[in-house]
Amino acid sequence: MPTANPNPHHAVKGDAPETEIVHTARVACDGGAGGHPLVWLSIDPVLGWVECGYCDKRFVLEGDDGH
Repeated sequence: MPTANPNPHHAVKGDAPETEIVHTARVACDGGAGGHPLVWLSIDPVLGWVECGYCDKRFVLEGDDGH
């Protein structure tokens, strides 16, 4: 039985095509080299990550507490 990945810092293969650790809760994504329109995303501080609706890239917020 598959289990949920409790730690978004350790992406399970197939979760997201690419994961980037960021230090701000607001990030921009254009899919790399203009792969899609530029979009701004806000990371929910409770969840700790957000995925781009175009390319599924995951942005994980690195907190000051070492996570």
